[in-house]
Amino acid sequence: MPDYLDDLRLAHVLADAADAATTDRFKALDLKVETKPDMTPVSEADKAAEELIRGQLQRARPRDAILGEEYGVEGTGPRRWVIDPIDGTKNYVRGVPVWATLISLMEDGEGGFQPVVGVVSAPALGRRWWAAKGHGAFTGRSLTKASRLHVSRVSRLSDASFAYSSLSGWEEQGRLDGFLDLTRAVWRTRAYGDFWPYMMVAEGSIDMCAEPELSLWDMAATAIVVTEAGGTFTGLDARPGPHSGNAAASNGLLHDELLGYLNQRY
Repeated sequence: MPDYLDDLRLAHVLADAADAATTDRFKALDLKVETKPDMTPVSEADKAAEELIRGQLQRARPRDAILGEEYGVEGTGPRRWVIDPIDGTKNYVRGVPVWATLISLMEDGEGGFQPVVGVVSAPALGRRWWAAKGHGAFTGRSLTKASRLHVSRVSRLSDASFAYSSLSGWEEQGRLDGFLDLTRAVWRTRAYGDFWPYMMVAEGSIDMCAEPELSLWDMAATAIVVTEAGGTFTGLDARPGPHSGNAAASNGLLHDELLGYLNQRY
């Protein structure tokens, strides 16, 4: 089996470059922000970071395909890099430090493309998380200064901490009643939002999280970090991996109950 460590090292180099570009424009008074056709914001920093990553990938991995949030898919083949240049753009443009660059390598295999490398870099928080298939998940300042991640062992819903992003999506999908019943059944809820809850699941500081509507670039990197930390990452339909258009992540012990509530079959 490939060890993917060269690809992981490259992903860190890409994240370093993106961090420099995004932090340079964070809280800039002249930051340019536009509205995309789906009514979500995109800043000049989103575009610059993705262009930077794409340029480095084209030089370092010219045979690999690239899928990014801002510029779509380029190339074909069994290996595809998936990029979200700034996950949490709404936070970024308002000066909230909870945003990250997500970089993942996916490989074609049984069941289609699956993530084999993931890096989640949140420079305004001073945090980075990463994983490679078969090598575990880690957090730290660099590959050589890192701590291994492990999900929690909480096994009772009444002792569990649950995180989410917002309420509106659950209401739009007709899942709000199940969502609210879940919040009443758990010990604690917090709306940290975006990439951060998945990283908290991976490091065991919370026990589960979910979002009702996501894109592949929102999930590819976070999915492998969660699973390599010993957790479970699926869609709300229980399909493993980042392919369902939504996500549920947990320490594994609580996953069936999490999905039961969110699908209102408890």
